[in-house]
Amino acid sequence: MKFHHLGIATNNINKSIDKLKKYFDIKNISNIIYDANQDANLCMITLDDGVKIELINGKVVENILKKRQYLYHTCYEVKDIYKTIKNLEEDGALLVREPREAILFNNRKVAFLMWDLGLIELLDTDEN
Repeated sequence: MKFHHLGIATNNINKSIDKLKKYFDIKNISNIIYDANQDANLCMITLDDGVKIELINGKVVENILKKRQYLYHTCYEVKDIYKTIKNLEEDGALLVREPREAILFNNRKVAFLMWDLGLIELLDTDEN
């Protein structure tokens, strides 16, 4: 598994972008998109050092925002999403969202698991 990005829950993506601009050198900001498969508005920010932050807004993060939690997930790229899911489940992880295409990642498959490291997102490196 290779680290890809941090997922941050937010009530307002544009306000979060403005805050990030105040404190970080930003290399790129994607358009804000709605992904029906994730039921969320999403925006990917790339800092000048290559670190990526995904801002997430919508029903999918409403409950954690009520608890004033903002770190939503950590994403890792994997070569074989199904094999990685199987291995993580054998190690005690719980699959909470089956693999599905994600618009923000050019329809590459993503899956979410609850694990000892918290909620993790797996991003398949195979684009087919």
